[in-house]
Formats: sequence, C-alpha cells, structure tokens
Amino acid sequence: MFVGHYSVAFAVRTEQNKIPLWVLFVAVQFLDYIWATLVLLGIEKLRVIKGFTAGSMLDSYFHPYSHSLIAAVLWSGVAALCYKPLCRWLGYGYTKSAALIVGAAVFSHWILDLIAHPHDLPIYDNTAKVGFGLWNHRDPEFAVEIGLLALGIVFYLARNVIPAIRKGAVVAFGITLVAVQIGDTYVPRAAK
Repeated sequence: MFVGHYSVAFAVRTEQNKIPLWVLFVAVQFLDYIWATLVLLGIEKLRVIKGFTAGSMLDSYFHPYSHSLIAAVLWSGVAALCYKPLCRWLGYGYTKSAALIVGAAVFSHWILDLIAHPHDLPIYDNTAKVGFGLWNHRDPEFAVEIGLLALGIVFYLARNVIPAIRKGAVVAFGITLVAVQIGDTYVPRAAK
C-alpha cells in the first residue's frame, strides 16, 4: 500500500478536530518513515527481488520494529502522546480526541499494509507473519489504492469548509498521487 494510506488522512480530518492535514499525512506514513530509517541504519532488512510480487520488488523480510502489530500499536501510542507537545510548540489547538485520531491514523498504516502485503507483517518480533497479499494482483491492488484515495478526498471535501482554490489544490494533489501510484505500479524497474 502506498498512496492508499493518504486516504485515511483525508477521511479523518474534519472542521471539528482541526488536525492539520500535514500532521495526518505524516501520521499515515509514520511507520514507513521509521522503517526507512531503520533500513538505512542496517537494523531492519530488505532485499530487491524482481517479481517478488506483482506490485512490489521489495522483500522486507525483517521489519519487526516498524511493521509488527505490536510495534504499530506502540508507535501509534507514541504519536498520540507526541501530538500535545507538537501542538504546543506550533501553536495549534489540542484535544485528547485529536491526539487519539493521530494515533489511529498511524495504526491505520498497519491495517492497510495487512491488506496489501504478502505474509511478511510480523505480529510480534519477526514471527507469526501475516498479510492478505493484494500486491500479488497488480490491477486490483492499483484499483483499491486509487479507490481509497478518491474516497478519502471526497470525505475531506464534503466535511471541511475550504475555499475553492484550496479544493482545487486538494484535487491536484490527488491527481499527483495517482500519477505517482501509476509510476510505482506500472513503470518497469530493473532489479539490481
């Protein structure tokens, strides 16, 4: 799952919770930011295998600190707890419910990855791996990603009072994400 994660950010942002959209964008990709950092540090492991799945060449065979169920719950809690000092530092309004929404947005990453990934998401440590394997079916996976993104944007536009120019920017950003997903899904890459 890639751009489908952004659907949650769009869908949960409302006038009532006033969570900045950029915070939700970071939240829904937070586990991947941690994963990329840990891979670069040599703590978590991946290999590039041409044809690993129809939708990805990345075999992330060891990622218990960023993508296990237990880690996702813990990182979600960390994000919820960090939201209050972030609001104070940036001068945003804070509510406990908004902090819980930010934590839930982080956790949504694991749920959506469960749908897309093959059996490589550990429950705990690097054991009992799960995944429904939608990445093994390129066209349906693409349709799910784009469908989720479109639905999230529709929710966002329906539930937030924003000027027309900002609505246009949101739609343009959505189109950009679709283009990125087309590249990620359909542009051939050579394994190294």
